[in-house]
Amino acid sequence: MTLRTVPGKRGDIIAKKATVIVVTNQKGGVGKSTTCENLGIGLAMEGKKVLLVDTDPQGSLTISMGWQQPDELPTTLSTLMQKAMNDQPIQPGEGILHHAEGVDLIPANIELAGLEVALVNSMNREKMLKQVLESAKREYDYILLDCMPSLGMLTINALAAADTTLIPVQAQYLSAKGLEQLLQTVGKVRRQINPKLKIEGILLTMTDSRTNYGKQIDTLIRQAYGSKIKVFDQTIPRSVRAAETSAAGKSIFQHDPKGKVAEAYQSLAREVLVDAEKRLKRSSERAR
Repeated sequence: MTLRTVPGKRGDIIAKKATVIVVTNQKGGVGKSTTCENLGIGLAMEGKKVLLVDTDPQGSLTISMGWQQPDELPTTLSTLMQKAMNDQPIQPGEGILHHAEGVDLIPANIELAGLEVALVNSMNREKMLKQVLESAKREYDYILLDCMPSLGMLTINALAAADTTLIPVQAQYLSAKGLEQLLQTVGKVRRQINPKLKIEGILLTMTDSRTNYGKQIDTLIRQAYGSKIKVFDQTIPRSVRAAETSAAGKSIFQHDPKGKVAEAYQSLAREVLVDAEKRLKRSSERAR
């Protein structure tokens, strides 16, 4: 979380400004929605105010959080982005759903696919999502964006709105190979649209430390990227219980609280918070 000074009548008031983290990888099945949900709830358990945003027309995050019929929801991200495109005001809290585990959600459904097509001809098309999130940034500590498995206009919008990007990578050779393309896209967005965009880190998911192959991939990714990009110490183990959570509409903390995956996501949340503290300290030292 970053802090900014807002001038007030009685001296200066410090206002919150959320850190926006985009969870992205153009490869499907690497655990993006699972990570977005459980990291978000993990941060909420650490006392942070968290908003999750589903930017995938398939609505995977929305469904896995218990809204099983996203197409029947009256207000979704598509509604809000349409308003931004038409220069209409978005009311505070509009379209936000409250989850029983202490996080909020802006849901998505298939309407978002049509909106992505409409975005192409829109002025300032890369920044529509950023506009939608502008007022919410003052209300939350963290905003986590779950992306669709592609590098299309919605993913570009998410990267344009983000402070950092967290990249889940399945501990497999092909998944690691696709990382290059994503890193090129992040670099391009940084150069052309969002110069402040940083990489939060690479998160190894569905790991199996019992096999030699699993250990080799872990080592391979750390050696290939670890010198330039943070690779999280915490990895997310493969687990049948974790795979069941999307059907249950609950996080891993509710579904299997004593399991190794719940422990891993809690540890990841703490690692993200420690990194945020370090960044805050560095930027305040630079400001002196």
